[in-house]
Amino acid sequence: MQTRRIGAVQVSAIGLGGMPMSIEGRPDEARSIATIHAALDAGVTFIDTADAYHLLAGEVGHNESLIAKALDSHPAGSEVLVATKGGHLRPGDGSWTQNGRPEYLKEACEASLKRLGVEAIGLYQFHRPDPAVPYAESVGAIAELLDEGKIRMAGVSNANPEQIRQANEILGGRLVSVQNQFSPAFLSSKPELDLCDELGIAFLPWSPLGGITNADRLGSSHSAFAQVAQAHGVSPQQVCLAWMLALSPVVIPIPGSSRPATIQDSAAATDLTLTAEEIALLSA
Repeated sequence: MQTRRIGAVQVSAIGLGGMPMSIEGRPDEARSIATIHAALDAGVTFIDTADAYHLLAGEVGHNESLIAKALDSHPAGSEVLVATKGGHLRPGDGSWTQNGRPEYLKEACEASLKRLGVEAIGLYQFHRPDPAVPYAESVGAIAELLDEGKIRMAGVSNANPEQIRQANEILGGRLVSVQNQFSPAFLSSKPELDLCDELGIAFLPWSPLGGITNADRLGSSHSAFAQVAQAHGVSPQQVCLAWMLALSPVVIPIPGSSRPATIQDSAAATDLTLTAEEIALLSA
């Protein structure tokens, strides 16, 4: 398994996105834990979650608790960097809302600490800008959590280039990650990827395969990925992740998974080498 860096921490070049194990259509707990264990067995040492990854109103932090349980029951669990997020909420009716108030973010962080069972969160990210709260105030709360030792590293999610630069300034140059949507069907975060490459900040594409409902159709939706996959005898999804890794050394895709087989396939993307011609074809 290739490795890459988030801040000073070396992690696997492919991470695991935990969201599919906790929202609509989620599997039972046994299969979810088997999926997380399969990821660790494949060499994955980076897992992404959030307090908002849950289905019902009364189960905030479902995914965080699930991941904590799975890591606690695996020999390699202590070697995993867990990234979680605060500031995005699910009321339980299928909708999403924001709360970027500093006092709320600090409360959310405290709750995540308890669910994850750690003294300090490895990577904590401001989940999504709240239009009702100045961005500087929200990121300022993240900076305070960093200064207080509640979190070891800080990141932002769903941010534009201006917000990335602002966050890095507020954090005193300590911004280590940006988590934005990026996939063959969603390339509008390329400016953010390029900025992260320039600044040496990890870029974590969420829904890199097109999202839960579209990942299976990646090859039929984007014929170039199917073409390259056939040439290598691998899945279009594996080609997609290898292509992202080839775009920049700061890219660490976090494909969501709810089955052992899919995360095993994703993890194998780090062993797939694409030619310059193939990368150009896929990028077109």
